Amino acid sequence: MQAALTEVLKHPAIWRGDGFSHALPEVIDCQHAELAPILPGGGWPKAAVTELLASRAGCGELKLLLPALAALTQAGKQVVLIAPPHIPYAPAWQAAGVDLRKLTWVVPDTEFDALWACEQSLREPACGAVISWFKQPLSDRNARRLQLAAEKGGGSGFVLREAQHDGQSSPFVLRLGVESVAGGVAVRVLKRRGAPHLRPVFLPHATPARRPVYGRNHHVVAGTASAPAAAQRAASAPYAYAG
Repeated sequence: MQAALTEVLKHPAIWRGDGFSHALPEVIDCQHAELAPILPGGGWPKAAVTELLASRAGCGELKLLLPALAALTQAGKQVVLIAPPHIPYAPAWQAAGVDLRKLTWVVPDTEFDALWACEQSLREPACGAVISWFKQPLSDRNARRLQLAAEKGGGSGFVLREAQHDGQSSPFVLRLGVESVAGGVAVRVLKRRGAPHLRPVFLPHATPARRPVYGRNHHVVAGTASAPAAAQRAASAPYAYAG
């Protein structure tokens, strides 16, 4: 009887509350020793969407993703940024190991356009990661569309929003809260498969003087920018935000 029950519990459709799901997802290595233990599978889930809820833009949310994004571009995968709140600062991305030839920056005119661009990018198998910033709440219907698109394309989706939305229900498999604290970044698990993790995880800054990943200028030209064009614009702008 016990042996039969053990076999039943191994089924991937069975969730157990005593730890992570036993059918761990396929992941991208997050490359953060402090963060990996609290992520199912030790990394960012593939064929799924992760939601990062930041206390403010540039508080450190991209610090969590940069090592994985660099590895993806070095492996020949495309990384797509959709509607970032500030211009990506190309020298910092390059210094982090990101191949700018594999980095695409999309500046949609409306939130609807951002959703469309995110869904289409997630459906594309060549995209290793799609990072989208949304100001407005996502309906369950739109969130599920993004999740289904990620399942089809097989890459990793990341939805970045403000922390004020952390009380909203979400169909995404992984939700993390991110906050800037003295000397680093604090990460809280808001939702994951398996047992909850209540204590925040601290990720220290690598160096006292970090290169910011956002630049600042006075206006953004709408449209789609490939990596070289985006790099030229960002490199010429002074920076103000650290991510």
